[in-house]
Order: sequence, then structure tokens, then C-alpha cells
Amino acid sequence: MIKRRLVTAAAMATLVPLPLAACAGGGSNGAGSDSSSSKTVDSLTVLDYYTDEPGKSNIDAQLQKCGSSIGLAKVDHQSVPGPTLIQKVLQQASSKTLPDVLMLDNPDIQQIAEAGALAPLGDFGINADGYAPGPVSAATYDGQLYGLQPGANTLAIFYQKDVLAKAGVQPPKTWAELKTAAKKLTSGKQYGFAFNATADYEGAWQFLPPMWTNGGDETDLKSPQVAEALQLWKDLVDDGSVSKSAVNWKQADVNDQFIAGKAAMMLNGPWQIPALQKAKVNFGVVPFPINKPDQTSVAPLGGEAWTVPVTADDAKMAKAAELVKCMNTDENQMLRAKQGGLVPTKLALAEQYKTEVPSMAGFTDVVANARARTGKLGAKWPDTAKVIYTGMQLVLTGQAAPADAMAKAGAS
Repeated sequence: MIKRRLVTAAAMATLVPLPLAACAGGGSNGAGSDSSSSKTVDSLTVLDYYTDEPGKSNIDAQLQKCGSSIGLAKVDHQSVPGPTLIQKVLQQASSKTLPDVLMLDNPDIQQIAEAGALAPLGDFGINADGYAPGPVSAATYDGQLYGLQPGANTLAIFYQKDVLAKAGVQPPKTWAELKTAAKKLTSGKQYGFAFNATADYEGAWQFLPPMWTNGGDETDLKSPQVAEALQLWKDLVDDGSVSKSAVNWKQADVNDQFIAGKAAMMLNGPWQIPALQKAKVNFGVVPFPINKPDQTSVAPLGGEAWTVPVTADDAKMAKAAELVKCMNTDENQMLRAKQGGLVPTKLALAEQYKTEVPSMAGFTDVVANARARTGKLGAKWPDTAKVIYTGMQLVLTGQAAPADAMAKAGAS
């Protein structure tokens, strides 16, 4: 989930020694590993970054229930703040004390797998048949699956139903309609639209719907399609439909503006729905608009996956894989999705979920087509994300034209 973005490029650079650090004691087939199939495993350690409630307690309850179902006496569930998780993993890899099960934000999986710290799930007979393509792509490195993601989130347009109805405005389906609607809905202290354009991974994540929907690509940031997406953001800010404060607003700030009635529409994710419901906001959700008739709305994939780190204990790794599999049963996917404002990643659950949770219907179809940020660039994504958000900021602060911004930001 991008709101809990974990990794900086500098932190990831230190992963280079991991193949030696993590595997020195032997992996699943490594010298010195405990390959005894008769060894009894009664406890596992699990590490994630869910320090906040109710997420921490909800996930712990699932872990404990799964642990009992696979014969564990104890699941030692540990949580650290998101920004510190990767550093914690690096320290544990160096000291050969990696957890038995590790939860990772999906854009980080390929980087950790590339470093040799994760075991391919295929080694334990686990596959991702029937899953949405995005989560599988995010968790696949060099042709092998390294993580299973029970729930996903993405981005879409939220709109104030009452405000749009009063103004006689329909939810936008095209960029032209978005600009017209946003302008008409801007009045007094209310902006027509709100988005997050901060100089960080969150800002890059929010720019992906217009960029990808318009045919822009992270492998060619200097393309006309990317420039057109930048122009859309610039036009919305320049004509006053979006606040100039967008360059400083995080997604939580955008949601606060929406709840306060200071934005008629916003680009945001399903994790905001509990707060919207608590505030009794009458909202609707639609996919990000397209620019041209032949386009399909494309949004980025968010969410976390469960992985099995490489340790020197084959028996524990096998049991850890059982826990990962249990956290991804149909029942647990549905439960986690309902509790966490997510969408189940198994395609067969989509229609059932839309029926049971109508407020998430607008996101369910979007997730089915959502794209992994690491799908094309793999471990190079964080560096490219930096170029994206830098170029976006250059445009919105008047330091570069849309056609030149990405080159000025360092795009090759």
C-alpha cells in the first residue's frame, strides 16, 4: 500500500550483500541447512509493518488462527513502523535472524528476491493460479513466484454524490469531462478536484493513472503520452480546479479535504472508505477517466504480500509456506479485504465481494486490470519513481514545461 511506502533507493542499495548474508547458513538446499523432514515445528516468527490499529490486531488474529490450523503452538507476530522495515530486514539478514514469514509491500518483492533473501514459493508447491495478473506480476522475479498477496488496493475517482447532483454534473469518463466538471464544481472554498502531488513515492503513485491510461510508460518517460498526462495535472492546477497545495498534500490530506467539503472529487484509494463512512459522506467511485476513446483506464496496484525468507531451517521454511498459503484461502482473502478496505486478489471472489461489499464495487473491477509498478522495471522501479515525482513537481511549481520536465528530472 503506497501510503505505507517502505523503501528508499539508498536503503535498497545496501541489499547487494544479501545473497551472501542471507544464504551463508544455507537455504532450502544449501550446505549446512537443516533438511530433516521429521523435525517438529511448533512456532514461527512473522514480521510486518502494521503497527496501527485495527490492522495490527486483525492481522494477528488471522495469523494466530492459521497457526493453530497448521499445528503451531505459537506465532510470534512482530510489527515495526513501515519506514524501518527494510533496515530491520537488512540487519536480520546480516545476523542470520530473518523472520520465518515476512510481509512486504508489493513493489519491494522483486528487489528483495533479487538480493537472494526470499525462497521461491514454487519450491513448496504453491502457485498463483486464478489470481489477478497484477499481484502475480509484482511478486514474480526471474520467472519465479516469491509472494502471495491476499488483498489489493488501487486508485480511483471518489465523488460527492450530493454535490455533483446539485450542480448537474455527471462523474467524468474522459479527461475533457474531468476538466469541465472540476471547473464547474469549483466554488468558494470548494475545489472541483483534489490529488496528491508530493515529491515522494506517494506522488509518483498518484500520477500513474493519467500516465498509464494515456499510454505513457515508465520505460520512456520523455514520450508525448507522459507529457500529456503532466499537462492534465498542470491544467487542473492552473485553472484553479485543483489547489496549488497539491504539491504538499499527502493522500490523507486529500481525504481530509474531501470529508470537509473542500473538494468535490478526489483521486484516492479504498483504505479511505472507513473514514468516509464514519463521516457519513455520500460518495461514489468511478475509474480514472480516459483521454481518448480507444483507451482503457489503468491504475497502479497496491497491497502487501506474504513471503518466505531464506533461513537455515528447511522445516521452518516449509511450515512458513503453509502459513502463507493459509493467509490466502478464500475465507481469509474475503475477511482481510472487508477489514482492510482491500479487494480479494482471486478473480473468482470478485463478484461475491462486490455483492457483499457494495462500497468497494468501484474498485473491484479496477484491481482486475491494475498494473504492478515493478512489472516492467523490476528492481529499478524506485529510481524511476523518483524521476516521475521530480518531473511532476517541476511542472506544478512552474520550473519546467510538461514536454521537458522528465528529461530535466533525469529521465534517460
